[in-house]
Amino acid sequence: MKCQDTQEIALRPVEIEGAVGVSMRWLISQKEAPNFAMRLFEVTKDGHTPLHTHPGEHEVFILAGQGELTYESERKPFQAGYVIYIESNKLHQFRNIGPGVMKFLCLIPRS
Repeated sequence: MKCQDTQEIALRPVEIEGAVGVSMRWLISQKEAPNFAMRLFEVTKDGHTPLHTHPGEHEVFILAGQGELTYESERKPFQAGYVIYIESNKLHQFRNIGPGVMKFLCLIPRS
């Protein structure tokens, strides 16, 4: 069981090639849960995640801000309240196109 204020969880910069202005909190780590992990991302104005693929799916919920999803060759705008599903092995990127910080929850299967 875990019950914790997210502000008590370290916000760390994402230091992966292609990430700009991205920080993350491991809300529920892959060590804590048997099936899925939960992460909270914060993306500064004009920041973005790397354009990348990976074998695991993503379930994403946009908490704050406005962004643009690159998914394969498509671009889709989104804002707070949107839900996004990224299938395994699909090229994708989250880009902040709004005036403030964009925040989203991302759930991933245990690797």
